[in-house]
Amino acid sequence: MRIGVPKEIKPNEGRVVLIPEAAAQLVSQGHDVFVQSHAGVISGYSDTEYVNSGVKIVPDASALYNSAELIVKVKEPVEPELSLLKKEHILFSFLHLAALPDLTQTLCSIGLKAIGFETVELDNGKLPLLAPMSDIAGRLSVQIGTHLLHTSMGGKGILLGGVPAAPRGKVVILGGGMAGSNAAHVAASLGAEVLVFDRNRDKMESLRNIGNNVTALYPHPASIQKHVREADLLIGAVLVVGEKAPHLVSEEDVKQMQAGSVIIDISVDQGGCIETTRPTSYEEPTFVLHGITHFGVTNMPGGVPRTASQSLSASLIPFLIDLAGSPDNLSPPLQAGVNIDAGEIIHPALK
Repeated sequence: MRIGVPKEIKPNEGRVVLIPEAAAQLVSQGHDVFVQSHAGVISGYSDTEYVNSGVKIVPDASALYNSAELIVKVKEPVEPELSLLKKEHILFSFLHLAALPDLTQTLCSIGLKAIGFETVELDNGKLPLLAPMSDIAGRLSVQIGTHLLHTSMGGKGILLGGVPAAPRGKVVILGGGMAGSNAAHVAASLGAEVLVFDRNRDKMESLRNIGNNVTALYPHPASIQKHVREADLLIGAVLVVGEKAPHLVSEEDVKQMQAGSVIIDISVDQGGCIETTRPTSYEEPTFVLHGITHFGVTNMPGGVPRTASQSLSASLIPFLIDLAGSPDNLSPPLQAGVNIDAGEIIHPALK
């Protein structure tokens, strides 16, 4: 199969979906791999490294899309990429279509098959292609949050871990999945008081075992409201596979938070689980509403592109080998990931 890897064009998106070592695996399987020139540069991979891996470098996006049957990329397509897609293409990338109805309709009108990384699902319910990016986003949420709490950034001026004679900061996390649990690990290691809401008792038990400064609670609305108002850093990490994220925190709740507190909504890709969230980019990552700094960057792992590209490639390559080898007979995990096919919405959550 002819596989194309375009250069990402969303603002400050430096990830590349395949590092040279992963591309070489596909070449060894007999596939032709085309990579747009400079697609890997921001992640630290030169065109020469791809050529040495057996990849064909093409000069621009138009040549890339014309050369390939299977388009593999990190983020959902935007203009001018949409005009390059054809009904003969298979698109394999993060899509997050529940929050993007216009893109959903555009992809339907093109008539191609679109498989979302975030909806590829194993029999046990795990999401193997979303997991590595959720891992990174969870860790980044605390790193970024600690910085935004500095007074120089408009924050309330606290150190999350506290020091002798000064209290610990309070981190409230909505969702104890991959992103939320990684956020909890980092926040706990800093010494913060950490509270995580999740419905699953096994997850709650695992979260408690992180340390004595971590508490896990069931997300009763009254309990969420109480603790959100006390939060120095509020992290949204709610995921319902393929669906728009439910709002667990209302604008009224945000109004009750202390000025200078910080909200980071990792689930912004799926519409966000905090009512006041809106998508931002690394060019203008934050906005202030009701005295609270909001961070809503939709491609958080793009801030650490080398790490993110390596992690994503490692998780992606077995599924990509499977897809390229048998595009007309998808394995159950890949079939679960199909969002759109030949003009029809396939994924149940999108319907």
